[in-house]
Amino acid sequence: MGDNEQTTGGLHQSVLDKLGSLIASGGLAAGQVLTIEELELRFGVSRSVVRETIRVLESMGLVSSRRRVGVTVATRAEWNLFDPRVIRWRLAGEGRGEQLRSLGELRHGVEPVAAALAARHATPEQCGALTGAVMQMAVHGRSGDLEAYLAADILFHRTLLEASGNEMLGALTGVVTEVLTGRTRHHLMPSRPEPAAIRWHAEVAQAVQSGDAAAAERAMRNIVDEAARAVEGDVRG
Repeated sequence: MGDNEQTTGGLHQSVLDKLGSLIASGGLAAGQVLTIEELELRFGVSRSVVRETIRVLESMGLVSSRRRVGVTVATRAEWNLFDPRVIRWRLAGEGRGEQLRSLGELRHGVEPVAAALAARHATPEQCGALTGAVMQMAVHGRSGDLEAYLAADILFHRTLLEASGNEMLGALTGVVTEVLTGRTRHHLMPSRPEPAAIRWHAEVAQAVQSGDAAAAERAMRNIVDEAARAVEGDVRG
């Protein structure tokens, strides 16, 4: 890839993030019509970069594009709310609290079920990955390295969803990753992760390894409930 292609790719990503964030945060209202020319001037980029950006946003349901009409901002009902980029943009905006509550309710309905299924279907390699992730969480939780803790936490939840053996649950790894990342990026995590949360992760890993579906589901419910309480308190505060 040449320098010019890399530059174009970087511009596209930058415009995509800026325009996507504007729409997801309500900075551009549903029904508002934009023109290609207006967007070229607004972001100082070429028509090809704008068109590629619109193509991606259209695939995510955030806009619709029609010749001689322009680019119309879509209603939220039309968005792909499960797209990790949409989640990231919404978490960066003023509606963060609403989005976190919605995602917390989704996790409450999904992850305990995934944990129970993982207790029945996880491979020895996946059991090892869960245990290893918990060990890393304990180490980085004590040191206060939240970025390293986040990486281990993401590995744990991604592995668990995949270990469920259900492809639909496995497809939610990007959603859960954005939730966990958003909590850290937007300072909704304590400076030292709760020891109880790490203990519950360990209980999930142990229950999955021993094939105890009920214990795995119970411990995972504790995890998502604690996360919801922590987020609710931070958002209110």
